[in-house]
Amino acid sequence: MGYRLSAITTRTGDDGSTGLGDGTRVAKDSARVQAMGDVDELNSCLGVLLAEQLPESISTPLLRVQNVLFDLGSELAVPGYSVMKPEQVAYLDEQIAGFNANLPPLKEFILPGGSRGASLAHVARSVCRRAERAIVALHHQSAMGQLPQQYLNRLSDLLFILARTINRANNVPDTLWKRD
Repeated sequence: MGYRLSAITTRTGDDGSTGLGDGTRVAKDSARVQAMGDVDELNSCLGVLLAEQLPESISTPLLRVQNVLFDLGSELAVPGYSVMKPEQVAYLDEQIAGFNANLPPLKEFILPGGSRGASLAHVARSVCRRAERAIVALHHQSAMGQLPQQYLNRLSDLLFILARTINRANNVPDTLWKRD
């Protein structure tokens, strides 16, 4: 593969616009750019989570998710382009079922927290929900498939379950919500 980015600073965005993958320019505050930014932020959150010492059974699927999120970013960057596949959503469903099978049922809501790794998974989960909302908003403006929002919906569920799994792996109890 040759060099993809030879100049990082182009100054073309100094006017508040950015170029999409198809060559069109849009405002940096457009719904599309917002969705792209939220997916990018989610991927960065996962990178921070992956900097923690995690069991390979957790880090391997998260690295796979990071690659899919990069693909999702490319789908968002090129209007009309579709790269997401039903198998990617199915993979998350499998991960959810597998990790959830090893957790005790919840009897109360839990608060984000516990171990550092679990807390980072909760941050990623909340950023994932924001990215999902941004894609839903974009969908109202520009027709696109359902797979991106389905993927993020499942991913937020997986991140919740992974937060609980990480706490359990570290022998740290989940932080239960207590009613006043």
